[in-house]
Amino acid sequence: MCASSVEIERVFLRKKVPPIPPDAVAYTIQQGYLPRTDEPGGGEGRLRKMTCPDGSVLFTHTVKKGTGMVRIRRERAIPRETFQRAWSRTAGRRLTKRRYAIESAGHLWQIDVFDDLDVVLAEVELPSPVTPLKLPDWLAPQVIREVTEEPVYRNYNLARELAR
Repeated sequence: MCASSVEIERVFLRKKVPPIPPDAVAYTIQQGYLPRTDEPGGGEGRLRKMTCPDGSVLFTHTVKKGTGMVRIRRERAIPRETFQRAWSRTAGRRLTKRRYAIESAGHLWQIDVFDDLDVVLAEVELPSPVTPLKLPDWLAPQVIREVTEEPVYRNYNLARELAR
């Protein structure tokens, strides 16, 4: 089953990995991006393999449309076999990252530490584009700036950077 939703997300560039609170949940994520089409509104297709702390593995196919803070996200779980068959189509557009999920002040923060890239991003999904947001004390000191509207920090573009 496919679930469509509006994704409202703010993203912050960090100098380094912040001190990770002990209650953080860590995931290992491999994701690859499917070739973009020239169709109007075609979106950005992504395959993801996420290894959970308990060792279970989830496979998803996601399509995101739009740019900036507010985008449409359509996501569905896929079987391992479907992921493996389609993975070759993501060659040259792949990345691996360690994700730390941390609940703080009513928000779920995700800290992404990328393998093979000197980039650390903190992101948070919000219920509305005008939701007030204060950076948590454990996160704020190392934030360089907000990069929500900077396409170079989208995972699709970071994955393409790794191929160079």
